Amino acid sequence: MPGTPKSLERLAAEFQRLPGIGAKSAARLAYYLLRSPDEDAERLSRAISESRAAVKRCAICNTLTEEDPCEICSDPQRDATLLCVVEEPGNLAAIEKTREYRGRYHVLWGALSPLKGIGPDEIDVEGLVSRITPEVREVVLATNPNVEGEATALYLARRLKPSGVRVTRIAFGLPVGGDIEYADEVTMARSLENRREL
Repeated sequence: MPGTPKSLERLAAEFQRLPGIGAKSAARLAYYLLRSPDEDAERLSRAISESRAAVKRCAICNTLTEEDPCEICSDPQRDATLLCVVEEPGNLAAIEKTREYRGRYHVLWGALSPLKGIGPDEIDVEGLVSRITPEVREVVLATNPNVEGEATALYLARRLKPSGVRVTRIAFGLPVGGDIEYADEVTMARSLENRREL
């Protein structure tokens, strides 16, 4: 942009590389940081550096952790017979917030997407398969309800079925507080398909 310092443009371009950050948000963040006191910018820089140095993947489940194994994998109170498969660590965090699931996890770090060149070798399918021991009685597939997530769930179900483990898929449907009138066809169909007795 004419009149914009090159270093500011570079900073905004780096913010724009982050997921969910468009050009306007990136520019706002860049301007905000440059207006902020030096200690705020230094604190952010330090937090990024320290996080990158301290956080690693759990050797068992692949989630992000500072301790290896992670808190969940090392918790003897967790149900080792249940294994929930998610695409990303953020998905694990969302499930944990419910306080409903007390099993263990496996993070794939992605989903199958042939159009993007992401096949089974690009996500941790083999790590998951190696974790299916006689102790594991159920694998819950909690991949996202989109084309890639569905393809991943179907692929994993086919890979895991020969092991004899029970493979289930999380239910999808209408959100609490939603309005049926505004539900799309796929969501409405899933809601009817996943109905339960009261």
